[in-house]
Amino acid sequence: MDTGLTTIPEADIEKHRATAQSFITRIVVLEDPSSSSGTALAGTNRRFVSTVSTGSVRRTREVEFTKTVGAVHPDDQLLTIPQHTLLYRARRGIAIALAVSDVFAQNSDLESLRAENTRAPLQGDQANSFKKLLSASAYVAAFSFAAYLAQLIDGDGEAPNDVAEPDFLFDTPQDAVKSIIAGLDSAIAGSKDDADLTTRAKAFARVAIDGLLQRKGRFDGTLGPFENTHIRIDADDFTLDGFDVAPGKRSKPLVMTFKKPEEVVGNHIAKYQSMKLAKMLMAYDFDRQMNPFVELGGFLFTFIGDGAPGTGKTTLIQMIAGLVNGYCQVAGYPFVYENFGVDQISSYQGKSGQNCRQFINNVLNPRAIAFGTIDDIDQVAARRSDDRASAGQQEITGVLMDAFAGASTVVRGNCSFGMFSNYPENVDDALRQRAGARWLVDGPQTRNDYIDIFVLLAGKNHKIPLGEHDLYAAQEIQRAVADAYEGHDKPQEDGLMKVYERFMKENGEPKTLADVGDYLHRIKQAEPRFTGRAIKNVTDAIKMRAMDIELPDDWFATPDAFMRKTYDEKKAMIEELRGPFSMDMVVQEINRYADSEFRYSDKSDDSAVEKLLRDARLRERAVREMEELKKKGLWNA
Repeated sequence: MDTGLTTIPEADIEKHRATAQSFITRIVVLEDPSSSSGTALAGTNRRFVSTVSTGSVRRTREVEFTKTVGAVHPDDQLLTIPQHTLLYRARRGIAIALAVSDVFAQNSDLESLRAENTRAPLQGDQANSFKKLLSASAYVAAFSFAAYLAQLIDGDGEAPNDVAEPDFLFDTPQDAVKSIIAGLDSAIAGSKDDADLTTRAKAFARVAIDGLLQRKGRFDGTLGPFENTHIRIDADDFTLDGFDVAPGKRSKPLVMTFKKPEEVVGNHIAKYQSMKLAKMLMAYDFDRQMNPFVELGGFLFTFIGDGAPGTGKTTLIQMIAGLVNGYCQVAGYPFVYENFGVDQISSYQGKSGQNCRQFINNVLNPRAIAFGTIDDIDQVAARRSDDRASAGQQEITGVLMDAFAGASTVVRGNCSFGMFSNYPENVDDALRQRAGARWLVDGPQTRNDYIDIFVLLAGKNHKIPLGEHDLYAAQEIQRAVADAYEGHDKPQEDGLMKVYERFMKENGEPKTLADVGDYLHRIKQAEPRFTGRAIKNVTDAIKMRAMDIELPDDWFATPDAFMRKTYDEKKAMIEELRGPFSMDMVVQEINRYADSEFRYSDKSDDSAVEKLLRDARLRERAVREMEELKKKGLWNA
């Protein structure tokens, strides 16, 4: 259940319906004529803006929104579905905005001051406070209305560039809503067709929100009660989280090149866990808003994949997205895929953090199955100790750390985040440790791998014989994964190998939990980054191995076989398949995780050594060239 949720009874919204109906029928507003003109330029949908100042003169304008919407098809008395939808959304949005302003009044002193003002006019400080709070409630109503339009209007065309922001009024909530309706009326006037109508309405909502956020500073000190408000209206699928701007509904289908598992060569453990993750996500229950794998253990909320360029990180992303998208199409569930990249780092202070938070919120949406990726995480999020990093990169690091393992992080099991990097040693230590799993994406390794990948990429437009090779036999996932896991019976990094050999010499094979704790402590002494969070990630990986069950493909062939069952039925079906974990699994997962930490440390140390060596070579070269210049008499220092 959502924490801090403010519910608005439907009755509180319905009581504003008559007012909302009158607002979309006919209103009279005061507008500044210098901000817009009613004269359209020939052949365009732009307005003529006079260069002559008219001072503070304001004029009245009649706004009949219903007639403006109907004028899109003047020869048809019956409204089309998009026309009717826009009218309904406008009326419903007005009613909700006024109801939200009532909530603001109840949570502040406005309601009591309003009651006192009704009995006798307020004087002095009380009057000033009443006026400020009334303006703040007007601002809240305008923002709520604009946010409702932005979320609930579906417009997927290119946004026009001639949509002007409304002439905002913040005297009362009713005046604020009227100013939004008047601006919306101007934005859609002259729409060519239904698509243009909805696109212009959607664009206006965004322009209005941007204008409101720019004016937010005027109301500092009075908007406090609304900043942390979380409002959810299920009937409309409308969410309002203070002044965080929701993205609205996804109107465009996901366009992406999906890869099939058989098209991924090598990377056996990463490939296997990717396939498991895709099926895990589909166990999510929308009614309970929880996933049995979260309760039983083994759910992968965050992971990091690292490897050299060209080893298959992008292919892995395409495979996961393709699998989840296919399962969602079978079940009829909405699927969201989003990538956060360097193009979303802004030069404006605070904007990068807002962009990242919006990305997180889009993926966390509990009413969709989602997969979020951060490609080149080392470029997007900076080390906190890196004074050369931009403020935007530092903001992103803070947002990701809070989102992945913050005090308010709630893992429901409907989504997963993947971080990918060629240089994971450059990622902030605290952020990297928030990755619950480490996937080494090292690409094809064996002779068979290279034969398989060449045949796969070369295609069939040839008659060259294959030769003595069992095609794709090395990619059989169960056998390949078993071999890959067995490779972690012993460490692969030199630093960890020394710890392992010393432990085995003194203690022998671990047999008890105390032995395991001793081994972990020795790793901590050798690698300070191996903290308590690292232990948690190891235990989560062990639980995932304990849940190393293969959910039958038959469960995902039809929606009713598994995906549409109740939460308790899903949980029972999964529990029947799981078994206990063994000491071999424990040692393998400790070695896998610890290997990654030693690998990152070694890479970081190697790069530091290379830098020192390069600097030393440059100094020696500079000394030689300086001596040559002195001999020629050209050194005047």
